[in-house]
Amino acid sequence: QVQLQESGPGLVKPSQTLSLTCTVSGGSITTSYYYWSWIRQPPGKGLEWMGAIAYDGSTYYSPSLKSHTSISRDTSKNQFSLQLSSVTPEDTAVYYCARDAEVVVTDKSFGSWGQGTQVTVSS
Repeated sequence: QVQLQESGPGLVKPSQTLSLTCTVSGGSITTSYYYWSWIRQPPGKGLEWMGAIAYDGSTYYSPSLKSHTSISRDTSKNQFSLQLSSVTPEDTAVYYCARDAEVVVTDKSFGSWGQGTQVTVSS
């Protein structure tokens, strides 16, 4: 059974870059035909899909976040990462990584999800 674990700083200052890593166990991030996503949930709001990296390394981004989002992977460590640049307090959220057979995931009922990590943007 695949397991995902998010890691990274819990506090980021405005205008800085938020960097998170998802470590995967029990399955390879290169296994066809899965997509590995980052999703976030701001306080009091719903889940927002941010982007994904596919089994073959292709990347997909939410149009609203594409200009300051980057997703990459390290196959030797079986990890994939998120970088969100120029953050503002509105980027405060619980950040999740997930695996699914679909590119876009916004329902925890489907796929495999990490437990989530709280990131606060504040000076």
